Amino acid sequence: MSLVGIFTVAGVAVFAASGALAAARKSLDPVGVLVLAIVTATGGGTLRDVLMGRHPIFWISEPWYIGVSALAALATWLWVGKLPPPERALLYADALGLAFFSIVGVQIAEAGGLSPFPAAVMGAITGCAGGLIRDVLVAQVPLIFRQTELYVTACAAGIAVYLGLAAMGLADGLASMSGMAVIALVRLASIRWGITLPILQLPNDGSRESDGAPRG
Repeated sequence: MSLVGIFTVAGVAVFAASGALAAARKSLDPVGVLVLAIVTATGGGTLRDVLMGRHPIFWISEPWYIGVSALAALATWLWVGKLPPPERALLYADALGLAFFSIVGVQIAEAGGLSPFPAAVMGAITGCAGGLIRDVLVAQVPLIFRQTELYVTACAAGIAVYLGLAAMGLADGLASMSGMAVIALVRLASIRWGITLPILQLPNDGSRESDGAPRG
């Protein structure tokens, strides 16, 4: 199996696990756990393929993606049934899935003939969209929109490192692993130490009526 294939399997497994954990926290039944795991693992790649016009969609031509997702969901289900997962297990699994899928998404886009910028966008979609769909389905504010954590920033930083190193002629495997490491480290550091970006807030001068939004 190629390096990209290994990273793809790893990404599918950890993203599926994050979907299963999200389902378990909402006390969904086994069908709900399975569906959420599969949607989380395949949602980003599906949207990428649709936007790129790649047919058939990757999991249709390679159904083993569904099998890996189902096995990861089952393993997570058995684990949660015996040992309560760490409080941040979902965030950690999501961080690893983001790292794997973002870089693999860029590589797939490059192989499809896209130039670096649109390839980077496809990588971000591959990495972020599955988690976004997962959070929407369980009625939570998606991680990418939460002010308390770096998400898209981590994705963009890792993709930039990968593309930069690849442009400099570094071996593809090393460039890939470097990009993934940056995404994972930035995301995990944000979770561990609460690193955030500054936010823009307009002063409340009393001239506007309240729109019902929470005020910090």
